[in-house]
Amino acid sequence: MKLGRRGFLAGAASVAAATALPLGLGAGSAAAAAGARPNILVILTDDQPKQTEWATPKTVDWLVGHGVRFTSGHVTTPLCAPSRSSIFSGKYAHHHGVRDNGHPYNLDQHDTIQRALRQAGYRTGLFGKYLNAWQPADNPPHFEEWLLSDPVVYNDGQYNDNGTVHTIPGYSTSVIRDRALAFLDKAATDTRPWFAFVAPKAPHAPNTPEPKYADTTVPVWNGRPSVDEADRSDKPAWIQNSTGTLATGRQVRANQLRTLLSVDDAVQAIHDRLAALGQLQNTLVVYLGDNGYTWADHGWSKKSVPYLPSVEVPFYVSWPAGGLGAGSPADHRIVANIDIAPTVLEAAGITPDWAVDGHSLLGPYSRDHLLVEWWEQGPHQAGSPHTWSSYLSRTEQYTEYYKLHTDADGLPVGTGEVAFREYYDLDADPYQLVNKLYQATPAQEQALGVPALAATLNAERTA
Repeated sequence: MKLGRRGFLAGAASVAAATALPLGLGAGSAAAAAGARPNILVILTDDQPKQTEWATPKTVDWLVGHGVRFTSGHVTTPLCAPSRSSIFSGKYAHHHGVRDNGHPYNLDQHDTIQRALRQAGYRTGLFGKYLNAWQPADNPPHFEEWLLSDPVVYNDGQYNDNGTVHTIPGYSTSVIRDRALAFLDKAATDTRPWFAFVAPKAPHAPNTPEPKYADTTVPVWNGRPSVDEADRSDKPAWIQNSTGTLATGRQVRANQLRTLLSVDDAVQAIHDRLAALGQLQNTLVVYLGDNGYTWADHGWSKKSVPYLPSVEVPFYVSWPAGGLGAGSPADHRIVANIDIAPTVLEAAGITPDWAVDGHSLLGPYSRDHLLVEWWEQGPHQAGSPHTWSSYLSRTEQYTEYYKLHTDADGLPVGTGEVAFREYYDLDADPYQLVNKLYQATPAQEQALGVPALAATLNAERTA
């Protein structure tokens, strides 16, 4: 159901009752059945690409050294609000309705982990960025405490502080860290399990580093083969016309890494506080970015495209009491942001009362490919990608671009005609340099299996 801001405000006043039922499978349900429901901590960065671990060694030491690194972590829509809505709901964007950054109220707040967890007796808190275009004066539903930041300002930002909108002095990552720590401290007297969603602005542009890290030297980076790609004639028009260079990519990368150093400090502070509270063992921690980011790959220096740097993200999970804690081997399954909600709910022993698209990471489920999708916001403009959807596996990627855009209500409009297609052999061409559909014959398309891929893609994006 699509709700505007007014409809949301009317509906948020009442919440239907539901019963939390323990699942019969997985480590999470065993812990919940034993009365030891875990705390839940989701740490979500903003625009953090996968190749950024240099800046987060303490985070990696904790969550990978005492958890698991998912080496094939993705988002299903490389854009902030749709991705965040998928984390909360476990749904693809074409199901939860937040297809762009302008319509956060399209998310059905019933279909969220914060609603399910709070209804099941969890203490819930949100600290940092919520959803783009969310009105600062509107309280985030189903959170008992919050410090909601808006917009992306690194110093002396404006926040909705438990219902009061005001400016709080200081560097945003530190402000968010301190409020999250205060929330955790209440566990000393409040015995309820808790859910904390901690979402710093970093490393989103303008990537303003904390003063102590402003001049930090970052490792030299000489790009990838996809940076300064010599021949982009087989790419869409907006990629052919993009102007990013190795110098552009280096600057974005350096700025992002410097802001992430403060995130790493904040994660360490959270770790230390949980240790002091005796809650490290039975806290399920998930860390990821809400989308990746290109560093001038194919000349593109942002997100919103289907290329791997845009859709791949760091993805770590730790839960010692649930069996993810002793430096578990790397997990190479294809995982995504839609899997977080099912994982959290299984760990808490809650059966979702809405349909989810993801699968719990606590079980054996393994997909062979992932649907990734993106919608253009407003009528098409030169230099902007068309709406697209993509079939992504370990070995191949097939993408279709459509003549569609989202209207004033965030709904797709247009002819839906396919404007361009791409196919990449990821084994032979991991940097996506050769689009095998460029000037391909029907026989060549058939040999690549494109008709079957197109049929699968159409069925999944319209389901």
